[in-house]
Amino acid sequence: MAQFDGLIWLLLMLVPLLYLQRGLHREIQAIFLILTRRANITMVLFSLLFFPGVFIHELSHFLMAKLLFVPTGNVSLIPKTIPNGRLRLGYVEVSKTDILRDSLIGMAPLIAGGLFISYAAIYRLNLLPLWDALRAANFSLFWTGLATLPSLPDFPLWFYLTFAVSSTMLPSESDRNAWLPLTGVTIFLIAIAAFAGADVWMLKTLAPPMNIFFRSVATIFGLSAAVHGILVLPLMLIHKFLTRVTGLDIG
Repeated sequence: MAQFDGLIWLLLMLVPLLYLQRGLHREIQAIFLILTRRANITMVLFSLLFFPGVFIHELSHFLMAKLLFVPTGNVSLIPKTIPNGRLRLGYVEVSKTDILRDSLIGMAPLIAGGLFISYAAIYRLNLLPLWDALRAANFSLFWTGLATLPSLPDFPLWFYLTFAVSSTMLPSESDRNAWLPLTGVTIFLIAIAAFAGADVWMLKTLAPPMNIFFRSVATIFGLSAAVHGILVLPLMLIHKFLTRVTGLDIG
């Protein structure tokens, strides 16, 4: 089972990251809307807040497409409400190609965002000891380390950038369109290899590096979830305070 603990940790970290991300975005939009009373101004403020992450997200799509010799079209970093009521912060038009290149282009923001978060969280914010303390359930060490974060050089800047990038690095629904067929093809090939008797070789040769990869991604998701978790309670309190003062609330 230890050979697959990286995948388990990945799933365990992805769920709280998605939950905290959506909750945090909802609280931020509610605060902006209560303060401005204007949906269009709220949209602009929200997009400006996450602009560094949106820039890296769309730039990574563009650069990956160019590296894979896939034609690109229009590029936009201007926010726009799309028909399903959701807010699109930016886009890059990319031609359809094979499922492998489509999957890599869709995965580009996760790769670029993960690299940035790894650098910022480990070398600028020193969050790795906090992550290790949290995984070991050493909460006293976690809270002690958390209290020392504001004293780090340029802490507000790097914390903000880590938050903005981690909040926008996950591939969108359109980015994931090619993942399902690619996963199906991969599973089919693995099944054929296992049927041919290569299952033991795959477990010995491929499982260890794949597990290291899953652990690395899980660490990135965990650090991102921790950053979101630090912010969600203060923003919820600000939302409640503004609701009490103004008498307005946004569900």
